[in-house]
Amino acid sequence: MFSAWDRRERPPEEGAAAGLQGFGVDKTFLSSLKGILLETELALTFIIFICFTASISAYMAAALLEFLITLAFLFLYATQYYQRFDRLNWPCLDFLRCLSAIVIFLVVSFAAVTSREGAAIAAFVFGIILVSVFAYDAFKIYRTELMPSTTEGDQQ
Repeated sequence: MFSAWDRRERPPEEGAAAGLQGFGVDKTFLSSLKGILLETELALTFIIFICFTASISAYMAAALLEFLITLAFLFLYATQYYQRFDRLNWPCLDFLRCLSAIVIFLVVSFAAVTSREGAAIAAFVFGIILVSVFAYDAFKIYRTELMPSTTEGDQQ
């Protein structure tokens, strides 16, 4: 008869150990173009958050929200955990994330530059760079995932 002590001392079974590897980080994704874009977006969003915290704290919530959303997407893509939610259209969600970030950072960056503080001007410059990174990411998502594919039968 097995007691609870015996079960804790035994090594885990093969099936149980394989189930725990769902959060393993895919290092090839982190070095791919999409991974590098997400890492760049995350770093620039964090820099903008720090700049807004130092100058105009009213705008830091937008940068913090985009930072957390980008971090969530990076985690889901790097661990391949997004594949468990097969009913969601991940390319469309990622495209909408990029579009919302473009709009938010354009508005917030131009609003922040009116204060003429050093950190706000730095946030403006990093915001424009970040908008271009998000725009490139949205363009790549649209080209590879959302654009209807043309076949030879369609072209006449």
